[in-house]
Amino acid sequence: MSKQFGDTPVFSDISFRLARGEATALVGANGAGKSTLLRCLMGLIPVTAGTVRLLDQEATSARPADLRALRARVGLVSQKHNLVPRLSVLSNVLHGLLGQQPGVRHWCHGFAPQASRQQAMRALEKVGLTEFAMRRAERLSGGQSQRVAIARAIVSAPEVLFADEPCASLDPSAGEDVMELFFDLARQDGVTVVFTSHNIDHALRYGDRVLGLAQGRMKLDATAASLNADDLRGLYD
Repeated sequence: MSKQFGDTPVFSDISFRLARGEATALVGANGAGKSTLLRCLMGLIPVTAGTVRLLDQEATSARPADLRALRARVGLVSQKHNLVPRLSVLSNVLHGLLGQQPGVRHWCHGFAPQASRQQAMRALEKVGLTEFAMRRAERLSGGQSQRVAIARAIVSAPEVLFADEPCASLDPSAGEDVMELFFDLARQDGVTVVFTSHNIDHALRYGDRVLGLAQGRMKLDATAASLNADDLRGLYD
């Protein structure tokens, strides 16, 4: 596939496959197109040329209703936590169910069905934040906010998780905790993960496979076990 904005190309002739249950690290310098590629994979923005198949479905030509149903099977964690500050932690996690069950009942925990509240509490338990369920999101630390964002992403039991620089806004210690938690959860549930990162160590440690973008092309597609840090540094030249 290829993508450009107006007359400005981002990448072209990109082709790869994802394996079920595999963690894939997408690396490259700033401006290489990593975040744009993720958005294309999720069907959030159209590709300029080519096709995207996700979970055995054609995403590039899907009807809006089919695309919404496809996105409901996918989770997203981004470097901006995008929590609603004045709502409770529990309400923010419930927002992860809106793709499957849209409507006001999943906007605020006071309106949510009991089954959905229990589902959200289980997600919070997985990230170790059940005691913060009724705390307003604006009172959380950066690491806690990202954990809530992870709970929101996993509450609907997605089959694929996309993570765009999931710890870029965190200090190194909190970032390590979040990465460990994120991949423990993904592997326990057999979720396919695609994550972008500027951290070479994270790419090699948490990725089963590494894709490298540079100069608008896919310059690297290899197993993490076959690579070392020097192999990745060349992508940033």
